[in-house]
Amino acid sequence: MGRGRAKAKQTRVARELKYHSPNTDLDALQRELASGSPKSRDDYAEYGDNVDEEADDEDDGNYTDPSSDDDWRSRGR
Repeated sequence: MGRGRAKAKQTRVARELKYHSPNTDLDALQRELASGSPKSRDDYAEYGDNVDEEADDEDDGNYTDPSSDDDWRSRGR
């Protein structure tokens, strides 16, 4: 079975949303948007305290480039 029915339903729903706007309570929406306090704090700031910046630098010396390994061709066979 193809996706004909699903595509037709999706098209019908999209057309309905585009041309027939639902009854939106704009006053309630305005109250909800006005009541929210803006976040002045970074959401990820608390994670920065747990990161050891020197630990990241230590890992850089341990990296080996896999393309420099001449034996990689024989591993896959």
